[in-house]
Amino acid sequence: MLQLVMNISVGCMKGLCSRGAFISRLILKKKKKKVCARVMRAEMKNGTQVMANENGNPGKVSISKFSHLLASQDRDFLLSPTGSQVKVCDLEGKVVGLLFAANWYPPCRGFTQVLVGIYEELKSSVPQFEIVYVSSDEDLDAFNSFYGSMPWLAIPFSDLETKKSLSRKYDVEGIPCLILLQPDEGKEDDATVRDGVELIYRYGVQAYPFSHERLLQLRQEDRVKLENQTLVNLLGNQHRDYVLSHSHTGLKQVPVASLVGKTIGLYFSAEWCVPCAKFTPKLISVYEKIKQELAAKGEEDFEVVLISSDRDQASFDSYYSTMPWLSLPFGDPEIKNLVRHFNVQGIPWLVIIGPDGKTITIHGRSLINLYQENAYPFTNAKVEELEKQLEEEAKALPTLVFHEGHRHDLNLVSDGNGGGPFICCVCDEQGSSWAYQCLQCGYEVHPKCVRAVDRHNNNVLVENFTQSTTPGKGL
Repeated sequence: MLQLVMNISVGCMKGLCSRGAFISRLILKKKKKKVCARVMRAEMKNGTQVMANENGNPGKVSISKFSHLLASQDRDFLLSPTGSQVKVCDLEGKVVGLLFAANWYPPCRGFTQVLVGIYEELKSSVPQFEIVYVSSDEDLDAFNSFYGSMPWLAIPFSDLETKKSLSRKYDVEGIPCLILLQPDEGKEDDATVRDGVELIYRYGVQAYPFSHERLLQLRQEDRVKLENQTLVNLLGNQHRDYVLSHSHTGLKQVPVASLVGKTIGLYFSAEWCVPCAKFTPKLISVYEKIKQELAAKGEEDFEVVLISSDRDQASFDSYYSTMPWLSLPFGDPEIKNLVRHFNVQGIPWLVIIGPDGKTITIHGRSLINLYQENAYPFTNAKVEELEKQLEEEAKALPTLVFHEGHRHDLNLVSDGNGGGPFICCVCDEQGSSWAYQCLQCGYEVHPKCVRAVDRHNNNVLVENFTQSTTPGKGL
């Protein structure tokens, strides 16, 4: 994200900050701090609290939404990155994000890095925004280590009750989770956005102020973009109308217009990504087989374009040198636009664009894993054809096998009979439809990965159950 820089001296230079206005703000600020200091939580009922006023006399005072959520009987402050305490009442009038996360979970660390960039960009121009960290760390050292990377506020690690209460209130079932609260009065559910993680990944700073009205506007813009989507406006811009290709003398430019009318795979990937290192060779193999089959028919209707998330030019050059297809230039501004447009939440990610420039599927990786080159041209009609073929092939499979290396029997299951999407425990790739599943421990394998053995002497009976079928059918 580009970081916005606010010139804090502009107002003074223009004479907008008079001595009288400065003194007024200073007095108001001191009064606000005194009010925060006087408030001592004792008992709450029907949205009010019994508090001691400055003379020590109890009286009922309406409490703020954030004080009710984030303060406790013994605490009216939050931690700041500098180690100082920030009064909860200082959040009044702000949009507040509650970040539920933990340092031990890699997706939390990844999302936090993204959120830090968004936060710093917004805070430079929008001071009415704040985030509060709600920790699920194992111990104080882990909390201190993870919170040390965050520029926002936090609930003290020791306040377990407040953290539990927030998790229950917002039905937090997984992390990372970002709940966004509006300062508006009224019905709280109407001012609460619960899918903050997805919004940050998809829209970044554009989602601010994270209101339902703003999100409706963004989604309407998405619909318009999808309706008007073409390959040219996806891959090109006013400064660049080409993609890169390998040549004997280095990289050369290929006009985006020359790709119009073809089926295009947009491959979001990076050299540093471990799953990418495993999937890329498979995609290269499938790509080359599809190209060979099309060439035999005198056609050139398929291409792949790398959308790189590499961290430097050298990494990009090294990674792209292993690939036979096209690429956007390293660091191109369209990369971030494509990530948002297709809601890419992890890599490797393969989007398939049809000859008309419209999106066929964002699940190209799964189709490659399931069907290899047979998935081409990736249309719904083709997938339905492959699924029907799977149904026919499955009729010849045994319903029970004893798999080499596993101590329990494996049962043949399908989508309508205890099965569903899974990760094969032999090849670590995604599966769907038919599988052999252990009903005792959840172990699942592709039928093609099964090595059926005699349970008494462990002699291999069948190497796999699909060696005679068409390659790449995913059974």
